[in-house]
Amino acid sequence: MLRARKPRKEVFVHIGQMIASARTPFCSLEFFPPSDAAQMPDFYATVERLRALDPLFVSVTYGAGGAGGRKTLSVTAELARRGFAVMAHLTCAGADAASLDAFLGELRSSGVCNVLALRGDPPAGQPWDWNQGAFCHASDLVAFVRERQPDMGIGVAAYPAPHPESSSFAQDRRHTAEKMRAGADFAVTQLFFDAREYEDLVAHLRGQGVTTPVIPGILPVQSFESLRRILSLCGANIPGKLYLSLEKAHADGGAEAVREVGLAFAVGQIRRLLDCGAPGIHLYTLNRADLCLRLAQEAGLA
Repeated sequence: MLRARKPRKEVFVHIGQMIASARTPFCSLEFFPPSDAAQMPDFYATVERLRALDPLFVSVTYGAGGAGGRKTLSVTAELARRGFAVMAHLTCAGADAASLDAFLGELRSSGVCNVLALRGDPPAGQPWDWNQGAFCHASDLVAFVRERQPDMGIGVAAYPAPHPESSSFAQDRRHTAEKMRAGADFAVTQLFFDAREYEDLVAHLRGQGVTTPVIPGILPVQSFESLRRILSLCGANIPGKLYLSLEKAHADGGAEAVREVGLAFAVGQIRRLLDCGAPGIHLYTLNRADLCLRLAQEAGLA
């Protein structure tokens, strides 16, 4: 008589454990799902070009252009199938426990066991009270995921400069520590341009007894227009000298000159961050390969 086979044990890639065991500085990459299905072949071609950087992991934002989580699920599943360690962004604004459970279940069924737990933005065009509902803060989502999926890898966002909605610097730092204490394995920072802000953030957390790894997020500047748009959205600070240099480059040589100035700055920024103990660098790719490949090579990440 043939014996029934035992169910095969699920084997998942836990990004938090990978970060903890990394012996040399690494890079990781953020992508966003294209809003148009016709763009998917070019998107995956970009991903494959960036495979040359041997990223420790890649992350996929929560939709684009209102696409929401369906495209995130689709892209994360495909990247996992292609052999990447993948983390899906997950937001909780306006969500309920049932929808979050469903999303987490679909992630696991596709072989993905890592999320970046974010509060997210409220539904557009609707009055919103953050004091209502079960998920008022990202820390609530972290605690929920840790309870429902104890073995999942959980990342959170950290802000070297305070979040635009924070009432004070102290409140922002407190919320960051709360997310980590709720069960996060690591943090990825919002983009920033002053390495001292990252150093101060990490020093503050360590002073509070929080030892969670914090990965700095770096945005290679693509153009002056995109820089201004991104700064208006995230509230990051930019040193006046750098801004003036980029502004002059834009006036003298357009986007190509801006990219060269931005590249040189980012290379120096990455080197300083690694020198001060950053475990790795998270690159906001904007789904573009050329500048990220050059940046990683010149900064010694490739």
